[in-house]
Amino acid sequence: MLTMDQAICIRALDFSETSQIVTFFTRAAGKISAIAKGSKRPKSAFDGPVEIFSHGSIVFTATKGEKLAVLTEFEQQSDLADLAKNLFTLNCCLFAAELIDCLTDQGDPHPELFDSFLKFLQNSRVYEEKAHSLKLLILFQLTLLKEVGLMPNLNACVNCKTSFSAAWPMSWFSSSANGLVCSDCQDSFPDRIKLTKNAAGCLANLKMITKADEKTLNEIEKALISHFTETLGKRLKMAKYVLKG
Repeated sequence: MLTMDQAICIRALDFSETSQIVTFFTRAAGKISAIAKGSKRPKSAFDGPVEIFSHGSIVFTATKGEKLAVLTEFEQQSDLADLAKNLFTLNCCLFAAELIDCLTDQGDPHPELFDSFLKFLQNSRVYEEKAHSLKLLILFQLTLLKEVGLMPNLNACVNCKTSFSAAWPMSWFSSSANGLVCSDCQDSFPDRIKLTKNAAGCLANLKMITKADEKTLNEIEKALISHFTETLGKRLKMAKYVLKG
């Protein structure tokens, strides 16, 4: 059965001298893995080898179980080709793709997440400053957590339910609690990460992230990476490049 969809490549591996195994995040079908036969040949049906972040219209044969789909057509668009011009921006985009791969299941569609991911990639190519890339990445990560049902509680202390206030003397983020923790409750969560007032305020009011400085953004990203690490039970490959960027 042939299926047509909008897709973004989030992983591409060589399978043979002429073919690839590619993972797409699609709008209607969710994540799919497919074999692209002959994609590396000079004249292929896919406008050349399939590269990560290439996106456009695909046609593939749907399969059941763990078998690879077969990619039959891929009309690529080139508006994301210049993501590689800035290394930190590229690393942020690679990290976002890795998160999607780890946090979504094969064949589980998330059309709104697809739209957010495409918009994130398109907006990322506009900026070259680290702070702009971090803002976009943080907002996308929070969208991803919301879409997959893992959004932390960022408006109140997860433990005592006290609403967050800028008057809190200190704030913490706990992955095990899945959200913010106040001073009175922080001793109950050994995995807590201390947050400055600026960082906690940005998480409680996401509109503030657009005006946050680079130091605050780095602090928020460190907490989010720790949360992803604990949630997935492993350290993501691209995390270190985002943190040291």
